Amino acid sequence: MNAHPYLRAFLAGAFVPTLILPLMLIGFIVLRLGLQVPFPIERGLVFPMALVPCLWALWNMLWLGSHARTHLAVGPHGVVLPLLLLPAGTVAASCSGLLKLGAGGVTWFEACYVSYPLIAFVFACVLAAYYLLWKYVVGFVNRVLGIA
Repeated sequence: MNAHPYLRAFLAGAFVPTLILPLMLIGFIVLRLGLQVPFPIERGLVFPMALVPCLWALWNMLWLGSHARTHLAVGPHGVVLPLLLLPAGTVAASCSGLLKLGAGGVTWFEACYVSYPLIAFVFACVLAAYYLLWKYVVGFVNRVLGIA
């Protein structure tokens, strides 16, 4: 099955965030509408929800294209993605006014303050989650679609 390997890589990469993002949307609905959280979460959700599946898909296509030269496993390749997304997301959120950087932390939506140590801990957890999702789920879908 060698027909259209990049299309299959795109679909395999988009698989995971397409399954996870509706769960995040349910969480958003519960927070915003059910619990009446006072800050506008939706301002920071719409753009990432549209962009993340496409980025995962393109990242998987990049893995497929570079795997013959680099021989990098899909798990470590997936860990690099949040290392690129965090600075890009920080710049985009800062420029749009959703995020204000401070000396000891950041303020989201002009209402929620998060310290840098907490951000570092959560980011370490995100790196671990990305590794596991890319190694086991995306790698499995790549194998099923015959591109790994």
